[in-house]
Amino acid sequence: VSFIENRYWQKQNGISLLAAAGHVRAPFLLTMSDHLFDEAMVGRLLDNFDPGLLNIAVDRNLDSIFDLHDAMKIQTRGNKVTSIGKDLQDYDAIDTGLFVCPLEIFDYLERAKSDNSQNDCSLADAVRLMAGDDKVRAIDIGQSWWQDVDTPRMLQHAEEEMTRRMLRSVK
Repeated sequence: VSFIENRYWQKQNGISLLAAAGHVRAPFLLTMSDHLFDEAMVGRLLDNFDPGLLNIAVDRNLDSIFDLHDAMKIQTRGNKVTSIGKDLQDYDAIDTGLFVCPLEIFDYLERAKSDNSQNDCSLADAVRLMAGDDKVRAIDIGQSWWQDVDTPRMLQHAEEEMTRRMLRSVK
C-alpha cells in the first residue's frame, strides 16, 4: 500500500488517481476508499483480469444493490463495457469500485481533464473514453459481497451485513 498526497483533493476522483501517475507499475489494483468488499471479490478480479485493458469488477445482481439510485451504472456487451454513468437509463451492471488498471488509464485521465474547462475529471470520465476505444472489460463478481458507504444509513447496512456474514462463517 502506498500513500500519495493529492494537493487538489477538492477536485474529482480522477485528479486523485492522476496524482499516482509515475508512482505505480502496471497492472495495479485500484479501489474506492469508501467501498467495502469481501476477499473473494478481490480474488475473482485478480484471477481473471486482462493486463492490456481496464478491468472493472461489476455486480450484475441489480436487486441486491442497496442504493441503486446513487450507484455507478454500467452497460455491457458481453464482457466489454460500452457505457458508464450514474444517470444511465439502460444498464445491466453496477461498478463496484474495484479495478485492475493499465498505465494507459493516466493518458485517458489527462484527456478527460483537458476536455474539461475547469481542468478536472472523474474516473468515470476516463472509463467512458476508454470504453469508446473498446478498452474496458467487465468482470462479474458473482455472489461476492460489496457495499458503497456514502451515508450513515449505508454504513449501518454495511455493518449489519458484515456482522451477518461473520456469524455465518463461524457456525
